[in-house]
Amino acid sequence: MNRSDTVTTVLVANRGEIARRVFASCRRAGLGTVAVFSDADADSPHVTEADVAVHLPGTAPADTYLHGEAIIAAARTAGADAIHPGYGFLSENAEFARAVLDAGLTWIGPDPDSIARMGSKVEAKKIMADAGVPVLAELDPAAVTEADLPVLIKASAGGGGRGMRIVRDLAELSDQLAAARREAQSAFGDPTVFCERYLETGRHIEVQVLADRHGTVWAVGERECSIQRRHQKVVEEAPSPLVDATPGMRERLFEAARRAAHAIDYEGAGTVEFLATGASGATGDVTGASGAAGDVTG
Repeated sequence: MNRSDTVTTVLVANRGEIARRVFASCRRAGLGTVAVFSDADADSPHVTEADVAVHLPGTAPADTYLHGEAIIAAARTAGADAIHPGYGFLSENAEFARAVLDAGLTWIGPDPDSIARMGSKVEAKKIMADAGVPVLAELDPAAVTEADLPVLIKASAGGGGRGMRIVRDLAELSDQLAAARREAQSAFGDPTVFCERYLETGRHIEVQVLADRHGTVWAVGERECSIQRRHQKVVEEAPSPLVDATPGMRERLFEAARRAAHAIDYEGAGTVEFLATGASGATGDVTGASGAAGDVTG
């Protein structure tokens, strides 16, 4: 967390329930709050719950909640001395974090360098592997064979299921790679994709971590997010049924999550995402950490 000695008023660069939760924490800490809102969110509860609300003209995220300059300008207009990004939107944007600091404001989130190191899944896998965190091996798309199938194509940048394709037939790989690259370019401005083994019965488990500026990392619990639609979470369940049913798995997960946070000098609240093999607790081996250990969850 990059902050000055004194913070008095926090602008939350987000909307809806995300912003409301941060506002509630601010009120308990005696801090003032500033909301930003688009045309479409003018009547959202988070607007009225803040001490001050600043309008961001437009309805598209690119013109509002993803418009870093407009958000920094709103903070200055409202007299905020700190910005909290919530999660999603600009929370994993290292350039925005640096711009907040350059503007003389406090950034309530991970160090920009930590965010940047996790911005590419390809590079993140290398960092995690070097730190002893279990990862699924990256497959060169040009070298995938029948023996590797099925494989999952992933966009190196971004998330949310964009740029992802499951390939079960080698004859389809070339077309699916091209489609994934187009989607990644459109969604994230980066067409880089890679492949990894697709786990048919993989379970998606996330570990919540908290890290201070002195290098202490706490793993504070896990949640299972295996029920998904289009590679996006639909239901989260805590604690994970798989972890509960697998002796020693929670300890292994927590240790791997702490290693991941230490590897990038993480600071603040974040999530380390894992895949575990097996449809039942009998085969709950941790097999892969994703490159998304950077969500600021507030």
